[in-house]
Amino acid sequence: MFIQREYNLNKLIKKNKVLIIYGARRVGKTTLLKEFLNKTELKYKFDSGENIRLQELFHKKDITEIQEYLEGYELFALDEAQYIKNVGEILKLVVDYCNNIYVIATGSSSFELSGQIGEPLTGRKRTLILYPLSIKELNNFYNRYELKENIEKFLIYGTYPEVITTNNRKEKIEILEEIVNSYLLKDILSFEKIKSSITLLNLLRLLAFQIGQLVSLNELAVKLKIDVKTVQRYIDLLEKTFIIKKIEGFSKNMRNVITSKAKYYFIDTGIRNALISNFNKIEERNDFGQLWENFFVIERIKKLTYERIMPVSYHFWRTYNGQEVDYIEIIDNNITAYEIKWKKDKLKIPAKWKENFSEKNIILINKENFLNYLLN
Repeated sequence: MFIQREYNLNKLIKKNKVLIIYGARRVGKTTLLKEFLNKTELKYKFDSGENIRLQELFHKKDITEIQEYLEGYELFALDEAQYIKNVGEILKLVVDYCNNIYVIATGSSSFELSGQIGEPLTGRKRTLILYPLSIKELNNFYNRYELKENIEKFLIYGTYPEVITTNNRKEKIEILEEIVNSYLLKDILSFEKIKSSITLLNLLRLLAFQIGQLVSLNELAVKLKIDVKTVQRYIDLLEKTFIIKKIEGFSKNMRNVITSKAKYYFIDTGIRNALISNFNKIEERNDFGQLWENFFVIERIKKLTYERIMPVSYHFWRTYNGQEVDYIEIIDNNITAYEIKWKKDKLKIPAKWKENFSEKNIILINKENFLNYLLN
C-alpha cells in the first residue's frame, strides 16, 4: 500500500540549491525520496549518511575528491544526512563546485538541534517539513466516506505510515510503542547530552493528559521536581523534534484575555496515546473531545504547511472568566476562529468575542463537516 505524499519533489528541486526534507523519524522521508528517484529521468547518485566511506570522504572536505565523487551525475540524493559531520558545509561545497547539480538531503530533526544546516546554506536551500500522513494525503487512498468511517482509528492510532498500512490492531500498537521507546527522543538525547530520558518522558506524559487545556510551566516544574527554565528548554526541544506543537493565547490588547499560558498538542495522536498506554475505543474514553481537538488542529497545521501558506500564526482565545474559542489562525492579518466539537451542536459565540471580533469569522467544526476544512 503506497500513499502519495503532498510534496512533488520534481517541482521543488532547483539547480545548485539544496532541497532539505526533515521531520520526525519514521514519518516517511526516505520513502518519499526513493519514490521520486524511481520516477526521475535525471542521472542520480543516491547515498546514505550512515555510509562510513562517505563520512570519511566528506570529512576531508577535499573539493577535487567531491567533484570526482559526483562527476557525471545531475542529482545527488543524500539520505540520513544528519550522520555526516558538518553536513551543511559539505552540501555548500557540492552546490558551489559541482556545476548545475540538483541536491536533495533528508534528515531527522537533529538538523534543527545541531544547527548543521542553517548558516552554511544561507541562500542555497529550501526546507520542507514532513509530518505523519495528513488527511489530504490519506484522501489519495481513501474516499471521503472512508475517511469519515476510519476517523476513530486515526484518532486512536495516529497516522504514521507504518501504522496506517497495517490493519492489525496489535501491530499498530507495537509500532507505536517501538517509536516511543526507540526513536521518539533519540535526536534530543544524542545532541543535547541529556543524562536521562525519564524526565522527558514524564514531561510528555503530563502534557499528554492536558491536550487542549491551558498548561502552567510552574506546575509542570513542581511535579517533575526540576526548575521552570529546564521545563521551558525541554518543551522547546520537544517542539523542534516534531513531537508537540505549542499554541499561544491571542489577545489583541484585551486585558482580560489569558496569554501567559499555552496549549500543547501532539503532532500524532497515536504517539500521544502510546505515551499514556491508552488505546481504548472511543466509547470507552473520557478524553475523546481532547483527542478530536488535537487531531483537527494538527491537521490544519499540516495542510497550511504543505500548501506553503505564510505567514501564519496559530492561537487559542480564552478570558479569565472562562469564555473561549478553541483554535484561531491568523493569515495576513485575517482572523479565522474554530470551535471544535464532535457532535453537530449549535455554535455558541462567546459574548466577549462578539464585542471585539466579527461573528462571521468563527466556524463550528464537527464530524460532519471537518473534511471541508482539511481537503479543500
